[in-house]
Amino acid sequence: MTASFSLRLRQVALLFLRLGATAFGGPAAHIGIMHDETVKRRKWLDDQEFLDLLGATNLIPGPNSTEMAIHIGFRRAGWPGLIVGGVSFIMPAVLMVMGLAWSYVRYGATPEAGWLLYGIKPVVIAIILQALWNLGKRAVKTPIMACVGLAVLILSLAGVNELVLLLVGGLVVTAAANYGRLGRSLTGAWLPLSIAGLGTLAAPALIASPFSLTALFLILLKIGSVLYGSGYVLLAVLHADLVERLGWLTDRQLLDAIAIGQLTPGPVFTTATFIGYVLGGARGAVLATVGIFLPSFVLVAVSNPLIPRIRNSPWIGGLLDGVNVASLGLMAAVSWQLGRACLIDTITIGIALASLGLLVRFKLNSTWLIALGAGAGLLSSVFR
Repeated sequence: MTASFSLRLRQVALLFLRLGATAFGGPAAHIGIMHDETVKRRKWLDDQEFLDLLGATNLIPGPNSTEMAIHIGFRRAGWPGLIVGGVSFIMPAVLMVMGLAWSYVRYGATPEAGWLLYGIKPVVIAIILQALWNLGKRAVKTPIMACVGLAVLILSLAGVNELVLLLVGGLVVTAAANYGRLGRSLTGAWLPLSIAGLGTLAAPALIASPFSLTALFLILLKIGSVLYGSGYVLLAVLHADLVERLGWLTDRQLLDAIAIGQLTPGPVFTTATFIGYVLGGARGAVLATVGIFLPSFVLVAVSNPLIPRIRNSPWIGGLLDGVNVASLGLMAAVSWQLGRACLIDTITIGIALASLGLLVRFKLNSTWLIALGAGAGLLSSVFR
């Protein structure tokens, strides 16, 4: 390696370690910070190159901000930069989450921890709802897309498999967006049949299964390989696989995991680290983390050279739009289910409404909101 290359690699590591340790606020905030650091301050990329990379992250599954770190690392320092950029961005949050998971497993059942989570969970619901609203304003571009999102919401609550809903939602919107290319007769027959046919595609009936580290790794590897949309969509898929189908987690534990993912900086997908630790200790945390993030490294390595071609494809763009809308439908369905589990009295409903108001009116950082929710939960315990 030349000295200049070593310097570039070190720069990538230092930048993304710092961002991974300090970047709160979710993927949109992370990407805004990356733009400021790599385009405006360091001049590693120009605006068009940054937009090309951002477009590429939206065309592949996985956590967008993590994939941006991987893309930028690759552009700055080649193949070693690809690994270093991604790992540096992920590791600070992983270590924080593992520490919090250890505390949760050891102390989470105590009354004090229970009251903390009593106040935090309604805040998490508010954060998800606000993200759902913001993402929906950008994602729902046509009446067809609105219908697909609503259909996915209804069919998800009816028990239809979430991956089937994502796939068919993507295909329906692709067909509508490329109506002229398909031909009126084909599209006119296929669109309504596709949406109506979703009702017959029930999720496979699975009973609670014994936990195993191998199964945990494979489930999270699958999720990392197919999950589109915001990190909040992870909530829907984890709920379907780990709560409803396998019975490894309760609704309460899943909400606790999402709360920890919100409380820490870096990618929301480190929720998987928390879940892995709760289910399988340190080994479970490592396997869950590797499983959910590994596909992002592979997909970025494959897609980066193809960016000039895929960014202009109407077919891939339509598919992506449909998958994004279907993802929002899944988010809405799970928000409803989890809201019923944690909004149990006037205090929790009040915390959720106040949090939503602060998010909308003042755009308060989610970390401060969670801290306020924890304080409200402890305060509630004093008067009980």
